[in-house]
Amino acid sequence: MIATLKILWNSLKMAIQELRVNKLRTFLSLLGITIGIFCIISVFTLTSSLERNVRNSLSELGDDVIYVQKWPWGGGGEYPWWKYMNRPEPEFKELKLIQEKVQGASYVSFDFDVSGRRLELGDDYMDGVTMMAVTHDFDQIQQLAIIDGRYFANSESNSGTPVGILGATIWEGLFGSAEAALGKTVKLMGRDVKVVGVMKKKGESMIGGPNYDNAIIIPYKFGRTLVDERRNGSPYMLVKAKPNVSLDQLKDEIRSVMRAAHRLRPVEEDDFAMNEITSANENLNSIFGAINLGGGLIAIFALLVGGFGIANIMFVTVKERTNIIGLKKAIGAKRQVILMEFLLEAVMLCLIGGIIGLLLVVMLATIISATSSFQLYMTAGNIIFGLSLSAGVGMISGFIPAYSASKLDPVVAIRSN
Repeated sequence: MIATLKILWNSLKMAIQELRVNKLRTFLSLLGITIGIFCIISVFTLTSSLERNVRNSLSELGDDVIYVQKWPWGGGGEYPWWKYMNRPEPEFKELKLIQEKVQGASYVSFDFDVSGRRLELGDDYMDGVTMMAVTHDFDQIQQLAIIDGRYFANSESNSGTPVGILGATIWEGLFGSAEAALGKTVKLMGRDVKVVGVMKKKGESMIGGPNYDNAIIIPYKFGRTLVDERRNGSPYMLVKAKPNVSLDQLKDEIRSVMRAAHRLRPVEEDDFAMNEITSANENLNSIFGAINLGGGLIAIFALLVGGFGIANIMFVTVKERTNIIGLKKAIGAKRQVILMEFLLEAVMLCLIGGIIGLLLVVMLATIISATSSFQLYMTAGNIIFGLSLSAGVGMISGFIPAYSASKLDPVVAIRSN
C-alpha cells in the first residue's frame, strides 16, 4: 500500500513538472477542456436555474390554491373559447357560500384586477398601473412582501375604506422611498387613497402572473365603487386548502357548492373553471425533461471536442518522451508506473481545465444575477458534477496514450529519435 502511494505521488510530481515545462501545450490542452466544461456546466446551470425560477414563480401563486374563474387556463389552436364565452362571471355572493359550505377551505378571497389606471400625486402621476381589488383574506393566500406599513384591517375591508398598498415601482417613482410613501394620499381614478403599506420589489414573474411591483392593492368594496368588475375586471375567487386536504377533495367540494348556486342539472357541464398551479407543474416536468435532454446532447459534443484535444496532446507527449520512457523501463520501471504517470498527467490537465471552466460559470452567474431579475443558481451538485466529469474525461482520453506508452519496448524506445 505504501509503495503504491509512493508511486502515485512520484507520478503526480512528474505530471506537474511536465505541465510546467510545456506551458504552450498545457495552455492549448486546458483551453479545449475549459471550453467543454464551461459549455456543459453553463447549459445545466441555465436549465436548472430556469426551472427553479419558474417553479418559484408558480409556488408564489399558491400550489395549494384553486382559482375559481370563468375561463379555464390554457390556449393554443385547440382552445374552445366559444364554449366559455357565455359563462357567467363569479359573483361576490358566492364568496360567502364557499366560506360557509366548503369544509376543506382555510381561506377564500374574491378579487378582480384592472390594468391601465393612472395614479396621481399632486402634479406627478404614473400611467399603466394595475388596480387589484381584494377581500380581506387575500394576504393569507398570496405572498405579499410588505416591507413597511401593514395590510388592511378587517374593518377597512368590510367598509370599503379608501386605503391602498403600493408596489415597488410605484412608490419608487412617486415618492423615492418606502418611508416617504407611508401615510401619504394618492389619487386613483379621481378618488383619494391613503397609503397604509408598501411592498418589496419582486421583479417580473417568469410565468406572467400578477405584477405586484406595478400594482396598487385596495379593498374589494372600495374597488367596486370605482369599477364595475363584471364588465371590466374579470372577477375570480381564490380558495386555499386546509393542511392535509388534497386539491382534488377541495375541487369536489367547490364544484358541489358552485353547481348548486348556479342551479345546474346533473347532465349539464360546469359553467365555471377551477384552475390550479399543479397542472402547470405537470406540464413543466415534460418541458424541462426535453430541455435537459437537449442540454445533455450539447454537453456530449462539447466534451468530445475537449476529450479529443487532450488525447491528441497526450499522444504527442508520449512521442516526445519515448526515449525517457525507454530509460525508465530499462532501469526497472514497471508498466503500471508508466501508465499511471501519463494517466495522472491527463487527469491533472482536465481537472485544471474543469476548475477554470467552473470559475468562468460562477463569474457568469454572478454577473447575470446582479444585473437582471433572473437568478442563476450555481449548485454544489453542478460543481461536483463538473469536477467528476473533468476527471472522467481525463481518464478516458488519456488511457490509450498512457497504455501505448506502457507497452513500449525499452530497447526500441531508447534508440528512437
